[in-house]
Amino acid sequence: MAYKASRPIVAVVGRPNVGKSTFFNVMAGSDISIVKDTPGITRDRIYADVSWLNYNFTLIDTGGIEPDSKDIILSQMRSQAQVAIDTADVILFMVDVKQGLVDADGKVADMLRRSQKPVLLVVNKVDAPAKQMADVYEFYNLGIGDPWPVSSVNRTGLGDMLDELVKYFPEQSTEDEEDDRIRVAIVGKPNVGKSSLINRLLGEDRLIVSDIAGTTRDAVDAEVTYHGKQYIFIDTAGVRRKNKIKEDLERFMIIRAVSAIERADVVVLVIDATEGVTEQDAKIAGIAHERGKAAIVAVNKWDAVEKDDKTIYRFQEKIRQTLSFMSYAEIIFISALTGQHLHKLYETIDMVAENHAMRISTGVLNEIMTEAVAMQQPPTDKGKRLRLYYITQVSVKPPTFVIFVNYKELMHFSYTRYIENKIRDTFGFRGTPLHFIIRERREKEQ
Repeated sequence: MAYKASRPIVAVVGRPNVGKSTFFNVMAGSDISIVKDTPGITRDRIYADVSWLNYNFTLIDTGGIEPDSKDIILSQMRSQAQVAIDTADVILFMVDVKQGLVDADGKVADMLRRSQKPVLLVVNKVDAPAKQMADVYEFYNLGIGDPWPVSSVNRTGLGDMLDELVKYFPEQSTEDEEDDRIRVAIVGKPNVGKSSLINRLLGEDRLIVSDIAGTTRDAVDAEVTYHGKQYIFIDTAGVRRKNKIKEDLERFMIIRAVSAIERADVVVLVIDATEGVTEQDAKIAGIAHERGKAAIVAVNKWDAVEKDDKTIYRFQEKIRQTLSFMSYAEIIFISALTGQHLHKLYETIDMVAENHAMRISTGVLNEIMTEAVAMQQPPTDKGKRLRLYYITQVSVKPPTFVIFVNYKELMHFSYTRYIENKIRDTFGFRGTPLHFIIRERREKEQ
């Protein structure tokens, strides 16, 4: 099966009250924030996975704006636009036909135009197209192409707009499919040492992040050759802006993480050993888990921790508790400052990438399943017993299995987990999540 391409990222930018959140909710469907309730993950409504025809993409809401004064709105819109420019494949600039063209729209349009990124201008609240088209045409003055009239509330115009949007998605080239370099995203909270780690791996200071307020740069992909093997490191070391409120920074951190994780095979979550594992770390880990990426938790600054013979075990235990949904992740202890255990990071990346792409033959899988069922009978309910007929692996990155059963509703999460553990007992699959799809196939009772 071809390498699974990452989803394009579409970022939404716009002033307060132009209807971004209504649009976001409509695009993402009703259960926007949580795709499935993974224990231990809470997620803000910052991003959502959207499907249109044969396209899947990630929609990102670049942030709320506090309407204090015109100056503040403009500066917040500029920072939103900058986030979109830094992370998105396509930018969706939303304006409001009822408020008309305002000064801030023009200034943000200038920024977006200079970015060289594709921008789609979406005019929202066009509830009566026949009457409002003259007002829609006014937005041609922004100089960023055709305005696309939609009504998020009435769900009109969205199809035409999406047809246009997908034209801007990057072509999935065959090069991607043949590229066997492992793509590694280095993610984590600000100041845990992500840049220092990449600089150390590269052997040069090419990712120095300036402390000047408002400095930004695009995520840098760095190619590294280690022992004759090539890796691509995707950096999110990110943008540190002074005078930013905490929620803004957290939102920005998550948007950056989503865009890097989307393009990676292996995610290295860097945790600060002097701080321990935090809820913010769990949020980022949750994104990697939901997207089915191979995962390594790298505990950085290990040289700065006072240790006794139990320190490592206590630390591992705390990580396992906080990231309980990601029990498969590999944990390593490193120091970007001294270079301690960095060779081990490469070995671990190789190992989890191999597991992430591992295929198991159908015959072997069915032997494991038959044995598992014999050891622990499937559940029954109201006289109906679950029967497992057949299991097969349908894809890799992550390894994904389909199990055919007689009654889908009887296949409880706990029994799926039991089968997963049996497969892991045999093949390890360290560092990679496994996905299971349960299909129902009724057979006539004999």
